[in-house]
Amino acid sequence: MDRTTALPQPPHPQTNTSQPTHTHRHTTPHVKHKGFEDFQAGYLASRSAAMGRVGPGVVTAAFHNFSHELVARHLPAVWDTADPQRVLDARLRAVDATLRRLPGEKTLESAELAESAELALRAAEGCGRAVRPVYAAHADLPIPRAPHLALWHAATLLREHRGDGHMALLAASGLDPVESLVSHSATGQGMSDKWLLITRGWSQEELTAARRRLTERGLLDERGALTEAGTALRDHLEAETDRLDAAPYEHLGAAGVARLTELAKGFTAALVQAGGFPADLLSGAAGKGSGGPAAHSGRN
Repeated sequence: MDRTTALPQPPHPQTNTSQPTHTHRHTTPHVKHKGFEDFQAGYLASRSAAMGRVGPGVVTAAFHNFSHELVARHLPAVWDTADPQRVLDARLRAVDATLRRLPGEKTLESAELAESAELALRAAEGCGRAVRPVYAAHADLPIPRAPHLALWHAATLLREHRGDGHMALLAASGLDPVESLVSHSATGQGMSDKWLLITRGWSQEELTAARRRLTERGLLDERGALTEAGTALRDHLEAETDRLDAAPYEHLGAAGVARLTELAKGFTAALVQAGGFPADLLSGAAGKGSGGPAAHSGRN
């Protein structure tokens, strides 16, 4: 996507630099983990493998908005199919195969991609581990040598660093996990119901009940759109997430952030033009015609 015209630019650099690069890995239907025919099992194994052979309680707590019943259905049983290191190895091979297939070898061998990887890794040096369990687990993984894999690794670090901070804010906001998801979808930047059902494990009835609760609290109107109060709450959550996630971009510096954002737009354009994101991933206007991931915080 040349996002300069396809989407409005978000105020925070993470959403242009790491979110698209990371997200395509978890949503493109080409990617399957060896040994996991069930999408949800493979997704949960891939996202949690960096934390080791964890059980459902740890994952539900760290991920915040996944149904515990969904997580417990697959964890810890997935580790009997493939241990965490095997999953991590398979994940990296899948990323390599997908990136070679979608933007192609020419993009991966470009000086611009190597520069993007260097800048993103430099930004990630400014991240902190405290109270950020998913980021901290990934920060312990080795940096891949190939530039395109190093860029994906750095994008994952930046995305999970922001996501961990955002999850803490959601927990303090008075929104429960399902309310967090549906209020994010109401911004037009979150996942469509189809993908919430596939990836988060809640039922349509639970999504509907959450919308009803938000309507009763004055955060959604009768059509399911955000009210003024609901918009203010979501805007506040994004602003506070930006504040908590400022360190890596302060570490990189204004010039570095501007350059990384410029380079990442072109790289993300190649992913989107090659079909790297499901067309029905997003809810509302943000998902129409963009083909790319949401501009708000990636973990809802």
